Amino acid sequence: MTVSVFELFSIGIGPSSSHTVGPMRAGARFAEELCADGVLDEVAELEVVLYGSLAATGAGHGTLPAVLLGLEGRHPERISGDRVRTRAAEIADCGHIRLGGVREVPQRIDDIVLRPHTVLPEHPNGLTLTVRNGAGTTLREKTYFSVGGGFVVENDEVDVATVDDGPGSPFRTAQELLERCADSGSSISDVMLAFECRSRSEADVRKGLLEIRDVMWECVGRGITQDGELPGGLSVERRARSWYERLRIEDPQREPAYALDWVNLVAMAVNEENAAGGRIVTAPTNGAAGIVPAVLHYATHYTPLGPSDPDETAVCFLLTAGAIGSLYKERASISGAEVGCQGEVGSAASMAAAGLAEVLGGTPAQVENAAEIAMEHSLGLTCDPIGGLVQIPCIERNAISAGKAVNAARMALRGDGRHRVSLDQVITTMRETGRDMSDKYKETSRGGLALTIPVNVVEC
Repeated sequence: MTVSVFELFSIGIGPSSSHTVGPMRAGARFAEELCADGVLDEVAELEVVLYGSLAATGAGHGTLPAVLLGLEGRHPERISGDRVRTRAAEIADCGHIRLGGVREVPQRIDDIVLRPHTVLPEHPNGLTLTVRNGAGTTLREKTYFSVGGGFVVENDEVDVATVDDGPGSPFRTAQELLERCADSGSSISDVMLAFECRSRSEADVRKGLLEIRDVMWECVGRGITQDGELPGGLSVERRARSWYERLRIEDPQREPAYALDWVNLVAMAVNEENAAGGRIVTAPTNGAAGIVPAVLHYATHYTPLGPSDPDETAVCFLLTAGAIGSLYKERASISGAEVGCQGEVGSAASMAAAGLAEVLGGTPAQVENAAEIAMEHSLGLTCDPIGGLVQIPCIERNAISAGKAVNAARMALRGDGRHRVSLDQVITTMRETGRDMSDKYKETSRGGLALTIPVNVVEC
């Protein structure tokens, strides 16, 4: 089924959509079910178990406090990073949480059980939540999987395909998407808009997309005003502020020669904010959150449509990017713990390349080609964050991948849309490459840079 752009671009907090946002949503869902079923008042004991990648890099990704705050009824789209840190410190001091926001239950962050070498068959990002009464009887137990981009599923949820050929009907492959465009004479953004209008008005779709754009810009604004070290113990200095101050002097008129410098800056600013636990838009994940806004910045400032109509540019860009992102979410994965970083920055670069190609006036075939180029040259990217933190190589990798997206779009527009490798083929290849990839390169910090660069961080 086609995934809504409002699910792919959701507002949350850093540093990770799959390791922070998803676990918090799982905790909140569990607590809400306890309240709805009238079980909450009987709870005397809580057990939280993290498996696989969630356990291996959970401390560096903020997973542990995120789960507990979710269990207190907090939601990532409505809480600040500062509040997460403050409440985590309070829990450490008092030794209990307020389950569902009301029921005090003994629980410390250190009580969470970590099983990094146990990978559940459904997905590497698994967590089990269990509550018991005073006699030790299990009242409720649920296992959740954070499958990337903040999406959460339960172990008994099944994706059932439906047949729907009406206007705005779902599409599952790039070929189907191109056929819709050909049949209706529409662009990819038009097809995605029609899909979104099945559940809300066109005015609401446009309003919602502009709100997402504005949160992205707010994140950039914070990123270019902050300095100092990022949290976590790697002693990584923020660079976006100093870069911004230099660029303002060097390029006051926003000359095209400096376009990629601004792209790099935006990507760095967003991902530094993400690493600091700031307010972020998953695009489609937190670890890759800088790429789409960086390329959208390029589209807004360095294309014919951008300066004349920035709102229409944002709507067109995000709809197109969302259409491509849906294909990755449904046919492969956007989870670094499942397919490596190709599923995060690779998918984001592909989405951004498509969005830019459409804003530049590309045909649907050229847009599909742009998306394919960006992913084809992201295949095999591993996820090996040093110290389990979304800092090295993640921050710079967003900037590099944003530049790749710009280049892919411009390359596609030099052609006529015909190309040897289709987007569907490269998505399949990405999925199979992820399956073949060693688990140590899938967000576990047990391979690659995470092993070869010595650090004094104990999270992993």
